[in-house]
Amino acid sequence: MSTLTVTANGQITLRKDILKHLGVHPGEKIIVDKLPDGRVEMKAARPTGKISDVFDFLKREGGLSLSIDEMNVVAELGWAGKR
Repeated sequence: MSTLTVTANGQITLRKDILKHLGVHPGEKIIVDKLPDGRVEMKAARPTGKISDVFDFLKREGGLSLSIDEMNVVAELGWAGKR
């Protein structure tokens, strides 16, 4: 069991071993559920979508998918802020 200290602002800091146990990395989110008896449950927030949801994203209106070279050009433009 771990003991955490509450700051004057009502915040706590989770130690690295707890974050590792949750599988959470910097910038990721944690879901906290309030349970009966003043307890809480924490778990890593995971994406809820399916990988298949993005497949149509790369298709063109004519039904043809982008080639790898075309995808690379789009990615380069995006990283350059031109798209």
